[in-house]
Amino acid sequence: MVHLYYDSKTGNVQRFINKVIQITGWQAHKIEESLEIQESGHLVTYTTKLGSMPEKTKMFMDNHADKIYSVTSSGNRNWGRNFGLAADKVSEDYDIPLATKFELSGTMEDINQFIEIIKHQYNDSKRGSKKLDIA
Repeated sequence: MVHLYYDSKTGNVQRFINKVIQITGWQAHKIEESLEIQESGHLVTYTTKLGSMPEKTKMFMDNHADKIYSVTSSGNRNWGRNFGLAADKVSEDYDIPLATKFELSGTMEDINQFIEIIKHQYNDSKRGSKKLDIA
């Protein structure tokens, strides 16, 4: 079973996750201060303040980075080179492979691409490999 851990502020990541679990049946867990994870999985977060990692995501990763296989982030292409930058920061700060990035709540193509990446590159891996990153 694939576990997804996600942080959502405006609902875009929540909508993306809802579509993914509807298609796959995977387990999704919203990041809350009290969340303790038992199963390794994948992080999906959002980019805030024109390219920053959300504080809740940072606190989660400070406590659970060893159980996260990959990171994916939503963003807004209007931010140019800062698009989805939270994923780059998580990847760099915690040595987590970057799976992909998507705009706002993602298109069906984004959702299908994410599912394929997780199924074929990171599922049950030992944290994946940076050379597999396609974002």
